[in-house]
Amino acid sequence: MKILIACEESQTVCKAFRAKGHEAYSCDILPCSGGHSEWHIQDDVLKHLDEGWDMMIAHPPCTYLSNAGARFLYQGGEGVLNLERFNEGKKATKFFLKLLNAPIEKISVENPIPSTIFRLPRYTQIIQPYQFGHPVQKKTCLWLKNLPPLKPTKIMEKPQSTKVAGNWFNKGGKERQMNRAKTFQGIADAMAEQWSV
Repeated sequence: MKILIACEESQTVCKAFRAKGHEAYSCDILPCSGGHSEWHIQDDVLKHLDEGWDMMIAHPPCTYLSNAGARFLYQGGEGVLNLERFNEGKKATKFFLKLLNAPIEKISVENPIPSTIFRLPRYTQIIQPYQFGHPVQKKTCLWLKNLPPLKPTKIMEKPQSTKVAGNWFNKGGKERQMNRAKTFQGIADAMAEQWSV
């Protein structure tokens, strides 16, 4: 299959599908950090949706859409909407929906639980890293089109906290947001294994 991995600079999902023999390409406005620039399209993914893909797995930015950031939508007092952030959320919603409604037969769009104010369609399923061999909590929603829900591959004990000391996922600093956006290897492997048919 010819597969587009949208909004992915790490190439984790791209490489998992490449390992299964597929023609997979990551696409992001950032250069790739996964070591295979020959499999990377550094550009706005919306310019590449009509290039004959069989499948797309998309990871659109969640900064303005996530329910976790909803507290920033209101300024100073109850009910005072932060219009700048709300408008950024509307732009992010438009981008999300362009990916979800792309002219590609099989689609998965991944994001955290969204804020209800942006009225995204209902997600198909929620997955957790600890269902795929990583002792971490991070609820991730999948919106699926012509793809089956992902089945857990290695269920671990559910961590009591979303914070696990000493791992890349919770490192602070300027790269925290980029680190938290990376796909867990166990989830990438499950996608490649289960969606390769």
